[in-house]
Amino acid sequence: MKTSPVQPGDLPRSVLAVPPLARHDDLSLNAEANKALIRYLEAGGISTLMYGGNANFYHIGLKQYAEALEMLEEVAAEGTWVIPSAGPEFGRLQDQVSILRDRAFPTAMVLPLTFPMTPDGVATGLRHFAEAYGKKIIVYVKNEGYLTADLLGKLVDDGLVCAIKYAVVRNDPKEDALLAEMVERIDRSIIISGIGERPAIDHFRHFGLSAFTSGSVCLAPRGSMALLQALKREDYDGAEEIRQRYIPIEDLRDGISPIRILHDAITLAGIANMGPMLPMLSNLSEEERAKVAPVAKQLAEGDASRVSAA
Repeated sequence: MKTSPVQPGDLPRSVLAVPPLARHDDLSLNAEANKALIRYLEAGGISTLMYGGNANFYHIGLKQYAEALEMLEEVAAEGTWVIPSAGPEFGRLQDQVSILRDRAFPTAMVLPLTFPMTPDGVATGLRHFAEAYGKKIIVYVKNEGYLTADLLGKLVDDGLVCAIKYAVVRNDPKEDALLAEMVERIDRSIIISGIGERPAIDHFRHFGLSAFTSGSVCLAPRGSMALLQALKREDYDGAEEIRQRYIPIEDLRDGISPIRILHDAITLAGIANMGPMLPMLSNLSEEERAKVAPVAKQLAEGDASRVSAA
């Protein structure tokens, strides 16, 4: 597992995969299934794994939090960069930082809090956490009004932030005043497009970003990596052709639940048995599974077939 300090060049070396966590029926962690998914991603060229919302770190208890960190350290291949999450509440950050400090992860991402919070209060909380952690952190901006570009810039200026995951959903990703302010105030090389394949092209082309996260990469890692390479070449037509493969599963995720769809889609595609979801979330209904299964299988099988053809 990568343990060296995070550099801006680490961010675009791979799509930042955002996988779920596999569990047994008793909700304990399923190390073998998690390892199977990680190996599948690594075989597809993915070398960065970010465990956050899709892994439901929002609801994980302190005991299992420590168990999850230990498991991820053990199953990731040498050179794979694993990014755990912490928070989002300030009290959880205080409790989790003592666990994180004992681990070799080079950074951690702070999950976004929606209520109760103020931008100034969030900035203060992030500052306390980063200083207690002793390492630069990743800030996750998911909603308008969470942090201003200037507050983020001050955290970066003070050496507390190594990256920012930007995931504010817009009807038109090209029209984004907050992101425009951020790339003016902050080195854009540390800002990650954080909403999967759908806005990645616009974020690269119009805002100069150079890295993106993906959940659907867990189904089709090779295609997602090909999209990243096309964006690096500024081959936007080629990138759009690849992106279209992911739209059917992304439409289902947006229409039902991004986290729940991805969790069960990996099982339905035959990649790894992800098991039950940690409450307060629930697995898909039979009707939802029937909609997701053919789409997930087609995406995963198409990814594999393209490799065979090559």
